Amino acid sequence: MERVKKQKAKLREWAESILVAILLALFIRSFIVQAFKIPSGSMTPTLLVGDHILVCKFIYGIKIPFINKTIVEFKDPQREDVIVFIYPVDRSKDFIKRVIGLPGDKIEIRNKKVFINDKPYPDPHAYFTDERIYPGDVFPRDNFGPVIVPPHKYFVLGDNRDSSHDSRFWGFVDRDDILGKAFIIYWSWERPFYNIRWSRIGKIIH
Repeated sequence: MERVKKQKAKLREWAESILVAILLALFIRSFIVQAFKIPSGSMTPTLLVGDHILVCKFIYGIKIPFINKTIVEFKDPQREDVIVFIYPVDRSKDFIKRVIGLPGDKIEIRNKKVFINDKPYPDPHAYFTDERIYPGDVFPRDNFGPVIVPPHKYFVLGDNRDSSHDSRFWGFVDRDDILGKAFIIYWSWERPFYNIRWSRIGKIIH
């Protein structure tokens, strides 16, 4: 009988430990940091397919889990922040892009060149692979706008400008849909998946 009691006590301790670990993991994932994997080349060369990144969840504020309603705001996203957000067209997906336009900004793209408030934007992270330039009425990739970013919204672009599905095509990102800021690559490999990119591990995302 004493042996059975000890076994039950051990089982209870294990169950409690597992429950605490699960709750702690959920808390960290919901409020502190979350891991994401890069599935496409839209942020090349900043982020590559196969990069695994960590995203700071609390840098812009504290949200209510599952409904993504911000209850406490710490700071607003800044221009050039790399953010993860809920894709407006399909809210079951998360996207990652770079903030280019802030609320109230006038955004225009002329022959691949970004203008903010009628001034050329240095655009240090832009990457191009296609020399062709399309007129805006045919394809908004290279000529777009001008548009004014509405309040509580952000205009985002992928660094790989010729191969990114971003605000040029589907519009703005709502402040409440921003999940956090990407800050580090913690793992990276390319196909075949045993080819580890050691030089990328630990790289800070700018």
